[in-house]
Amino acid sequence: MAERDRPHIVVPGLPRSEPFTIPTGGGGTDGSGFSGDRGGHGSALVQQYEAALATPVDAPEVSGAYISFLSFPGLELALESLDVQRSGEQPELVAVREADTVDGPVQVATVYIPDGKKEYFLKKLTQYVESSGEDKARNAALVDGIQSIRRATIRELWTESDGTYPTDSSETRWWEVWLRKRDGNELGRFTEFVAAHGLRTSDHYLGFGERTVVLLYATADQLADAFHTLDDIGELRQPHAVASFLTELPAAEQAEWVEELRQRLRPASAGAPVVCILDTGVQDGHPLLADSIAAPDLHVADPSWQLPPVHGHGTEMAGLALYGDLHGAVLDSGVVELRHRLESVKFLPDRGDNDRDLYGAITARAVDQPEIQAVDRPRVFMLAVTAQRLRPVAGQEDSTAVLEAGKPTSWSASIDALAFGRAIDDTDPKFTYLDRDEPRRPRLFVISAGNVRDVVGTDDHLSRSDLEPVEDPSQSWNALTVGAYSAHDDMSGAPAGFAGYQPIAPRGELSPVSRTSVLFDRKKWPFKPDVVADGGNVAASPDKTDVDTPPNLALLTTRFRTLGEGFLTTTRDTSAATASVAAIAADIYAAYPGLRPETVRALIVHSAEWTDPMRARFDAESSKTALTSLLRRYGMGVPDSDRALYSATDALTLVAEARIHPYQRDGSSSAGKTREMSLHELPWPIEQLEALGAAKVRMRVTLSYFIEPNPSSRGWTGRYIYPSHGLRFATRRPEESVDSFRQRINTRARIDGEKPPSLDTEAGWLFGSNQQQAAGSLHTDIWSGTAAALASKGAIAVYPVAGWWKNRAKDDQSDQGIDYSLIVSIESPEVDVDLWTPVYQQVQPTIDITT
Repeated sequence: MAERDRPHIVVPGLPRSEPFTIPTGGGGTDGSGFSGDRGGHGSALVQQYEAALATPVDAPEVSGAYISFLSFPGLELALESLDVQRSGEQPELVAVREADTVDGPVQVATVYIPDGKKEYFLKKLTQYVESSGEDKARNAALVDGIQSIRRATIRELWTESDGTYPTDSSETRWWEVWLRKRDGNELGRFTEFVAAHGLRTSDHYLGFGERTVVLLYATADQLADAFHTLDDIGELRQPHAVASFLTELPAAEQAEWVEELRQRLRPASAGAPVVCILDTGVQDGHPLLADSIAAPDLHVADPSWQLPPVHGHGTEMAGLALYGDLHGAVLDSGVVELRHRLESVKFLPDRGDNDRDLYGAITARAVDQPEIQAVDRPRVFMLAVTAQRLRPVAGQEDSTAVLEAGKPTSWSASIDALAFGRAIDDTDPKFTYLDRDEPRRPRLFVISAGNVRDVVGTDDHLSRSDLEPVEDPSQSWNALTVGAYSAHDDMSGAPAGFAGYQPIAPRGELSPVSRTSVLFDRKKWPFKPDVVADGGNVAASPDKTDVDTPPNLALLTTRFRTLGEGFLTTTRDTSAATASVAAIAADIYAAYPGLRPETVRALIVHSAEWTDPMRARFDAESSKTALTSLLRRYGMGVPDSDRALYSATDALTLVAEARIHPYQRDGSSSAGKTREMSLHELPWPIEQLEALGAAKVRMRVTLSYFIEPNPSSRGWTGRYIYPSHGLRFATRRPEESVDSFRQRINTRARIDGEKPPSLDTEAGWLFGSNQQQAAGSLHTDIWSGTAAALASKGAIAVYPVAGWWKNRAKDDQSDQGIDYSLIVSIESPEVDVDLWTPVYQQVQPTIDITT
């Protein structure tokens, strides 16, 4: 492989846009229909509905009722038919959850029905009964699937798994309360109720478009009073506990090395990109940090907190976020030229016994501080603070708990909204609103996957990691989520206290602390982590009863200093891995000014390679399902700074940035349809590839974009699917012309009466549709084949698929367009050939790239 000393080629010009309709494979329902007595079924539901609407004795006066519709076991309700999308106050689907029964899982949909609209569902049920003897009963799609109807309690608004609901209704605890938007006064009514009843709330509130989120400290009984008194509650969730991450490992004190390194440092200029560390604060006086972080760039998320840090974790992260491998910098003898700088926001207060708060709101305020200070500065937000996703109460485990693993939370949805570019309105000291009406300013977040904190020496650590889902908020769709692998397994040089200890993970394998998304519902939630980086290793005692990380298996970094202490320490785990990846991201911004956050994220993932032990596991699998399970463990592997920043003559990387308009609708219809696709005909080394003939080559494609989240849990299907939109890519096949390629993927490009080409996934892709069509806002795959076949694959289409914008006309922002980034690389590892120069010559007259 040639030296990576060439810049990536940013493709000039825009792709060709054309009207688009996605091909369908036909199909329909299973055709089984309703097999029971429709008349009796409908009459029973009418009686249940009327009973549910009856106002309980001595109930406070409210303006509507919460009604729950329950499905038959194992079936789903027609959720969109339960949510009336008309002007004025209408029945509103507020929450959807799944409950376990002895006969199987049951879907429970809770609808708020205003007093003036109680006849809406009664009319549909009556029409069903009256037409029950006909071949096609009216409203059958809705009513056939309803097993029963009942008046809702606060239990129906609990959208976490059954096993996490508190069993003691008198126990005081924190609740995450989601208020539905009605008239703009819902928060005021809620706070009045809280004050009148002497209850406590979080210090901060968080606002999305249709929901306001607040934490309430109360018993279930007290919350039930609020539910019966107010018509504003839409959903209840479990707040998550922030992980403890302040453990500091011992390190050698070598102050003279620090001074020697400082003499060799060349800090980045004041206007350079930054890694903004959202953590415990950074000790800016450290000699290895002082020249790279200015006093105005030290912030706190809450003005009542003190600025100087008390805990060391943020300072440890700063060393890795600035230098990456500080060990290499210390041992090197040459000049260390830094490309980026640092910012710091104290994300948490110094005391550990503070009341719960909304971390989504705190994150938004933390993001706001440096942006006010330097709004146009390129920055990477690095977050290594995660929250445990609490498990079910002992003895109450249920089958839905596993499927909850990838579910969005208010925190992860806030990260998605901030990354998408929502504006931050915090003019109210307590209420932070993420405003979607202001111009978007996309942001790049690099977040740790969270750690397995109770590693056991006798465990199969890979199996354990596969059972430990990534922590909140790292399930965020738009964030770059980082897991950890172990780069070292050599115990030589370990302190005497570690005699006989053995590393748990072999070198190059997943770290024993790293979490995965193997348990995620694969149809709904993304692959996480996206990449892994060095997070150290864990060693077990000879009898396997004790585990710890000796300094030789950890990473060297800057130490939070107190009087008499040294300058260096070691750290580990997914937080350390995250800081190192954030450093690469900032260097990409420095090398290619003006690139979008979506592109920087894509370049990092695109640069990642699996280590030899990881690759061996991929090579041993043949099924796509098994391969995607490995992808949910390792991500795309370990990112490489050189690969992320540079091409080589025989390893060409093309970068294309574009915009697409996903949906449109006819007239005033609320039902949308796909609008356009983009066709990229890339500059391509056709002659060189054809000349290589049967030589083996590799092409890698990465598509990156940001979605707008829909955080409220209303089934996450149909108009309430979590992402606002989805994008996918397709590549031209060797036997196709560009026109036949267009006709294969775009119905509107076909000639009337022409038989559509096959839609099967092309051979040669590592993951194929299992990854290319999976959930998430980042899709990457690797194609292997002959150079002659690759010669014709320079045409790539990007097209839209379903999202909640499609069927919610008033919220659809398709007209503004969605930015996306397409990264394509081709490599010829077996043959020495210059692929870069002929492509550069094609574009050189129109662009001038510098690094």
